[in-house]
Amino acid sequence: MVVWYEYGMSMVKVTFTFDSQTVETLRRTASRLKKPQSVIVREAIQEYAARTGRLTEEERLHMLKLFDRMIARIPSRPQEEAEAEIAEIRAARRSGGRRTRLE
Repeated sequence: MVVWYEYGMSMVKVTFTFDSQTVETLRRTASRLKKPQSVIVREAIQEYAARTGRLTEEERLHMLKLFDRMIARIPSRPQEEAEAEIAEIRAARRSGGRRTRLE
């Protein structure tokens, strides 16, 4: 492995195999932007890595559908009823819970 320093960071020389169309695209892009091909590849990888953490549109829509289904399952009942149930659970916990074993 060959390591050298360029642009204030260590660089490692690697070898990739690309199809001819990708190589031509890389060369045209590097020429148009007046940047070395290695910089184009490095920037492309950084950009791709940043995108992979985001949801695709299909994933986002799927998650929204799931969320909508879960919201619809939330029981609608008066606040007083929910508070009474919570108070009942807390009282049972304070008194030691169940006195008999479940079978």
